[in-house]
Amino acid sequence: MAEPDIPPGDDWDEVIARFRDHLALELGRSEHTVRAYIGDIDALADFSRERGATLVSDLTLLALRAWLADQERRGLERSTLARRAASARVFTEWAVARGILDTDVAARLASPKRAHRLPSVLTADQAVAVLDAASEAADSPSGLRDLAILETLYATGIRVGELVGTDIDDIDMTRRTLRVLGKGGRERTVPFGVPAEQALTAWLREGRPALVGKASGSAAFLGARGGRIDPRTVRAVVHRTAGTVEGVADIGPHGWRHTSATHVLEGGADLRAVQEILGHASLATTQIYTHVSVERLRKTYEQAHPRA
Repeated sequence: MAEPDIPPGDDWDEVIARFRDHLALELGRSEHTVRAYIGDIDALADFSRERGATLVSDLTLLALRAWLADQERRGLERSTLARRAASARVFTEWAVARGILDTDVAARLASPKRAHRLPSVLTADQAVAVLDAASEAADSPSGLRDLAILETLYATGIRVGELVGTDIDDIDMTRRTLRVLGKGGRERTVPFGVPAEQALTAWLREGRPALVGKASGSAAFLGARGGRIDPRTVRAVVHRTAGTVEGVADIGPHGWRHTSATHVLEGGADLRAVQEILGHASLATTQIYTHVSVERLRKTYEQAHPRA
C-alpha cells in the first residue's frame, strides 16, 4: 500500500521517520543503506534547525548549498559530501511526491567532484621483494596459490574481480595469455611473463588439486574450502604479503594493479597499449590511473631534445 500524502508543514522528525519507513518498507533498502540515508538527512535537519528552518517545507536550494559548504569547511571528505548531496536529492524527490515540498529544491544540487587519489606505487625492487617473499612462503597449497595470485596480478594488471572470475580454460600457457571478462562485459586477452607462467603451473599442478572440492567447478583460483576464491581473500593475500617486507607501504590489489601499469609505462610502453592491458574504455581513464616517473620523462627529454 502506498504511503498517504503527508500534509505540508510537518516538522523534520516526523518527516524523517516517514522517509525511513519509505526506504525500508517500500523500497526494501538494507539496514546499512537506510542508516546512511537517515544519518545524512538528520545532519541536514540539524543544520536547518540551527538557522531557523524548523519545517521541511522551509528547505531551499540555497540552504542545501550552504549545508554542503559548511561541512566542507569542517573537513569532510569529498566522497562523504558527494554521498550527502545524493541523499538530499533522494529525500527531496520523495518529499515532493508526498506533498511536503512544492518543488524539488535539490534537483539542481551538484555533487562535489571526488578527488582522484592515486594509490601507493611500489618501485620495481620493492615489487620483486614482495614476490620473493611470496615465493619463500609457497610451501603449501595456499602458499602456491598466493604466489600465483601475486604474480598474475603483477604480470597482467587485471582487477580483483577479473582474477576471481578466471576459469582454468581462460589460461593459455602456450601463448602465455589470460582471457578476462572486464567491466561492461568486455572481454580482452592480456599477456603474462615466464615468472607468472611458472607460478600458475605450480599452483594448477600441485596446489589446486589439494584444495579442489565439489564447489570448485572450473574456477582457476580456489579458497580454503574449495570454492571459487573470494575477492576479500585476494585482498588479504596482497596486504599480508606486502606487510612482510620491510620498508614497503601497505598496498592492496588496486595499488598492485597501479604498480604494474606504472612499471609497464616506465619500461617504454605506449599509453594506448596500457589502456588495452588495463581494459579501460577511455584513454582519459588510463591517463588518470597511471603516471610516468619524472626520471623517465627526463631521460626521454635528454634523448630527444637537441639542446638537452
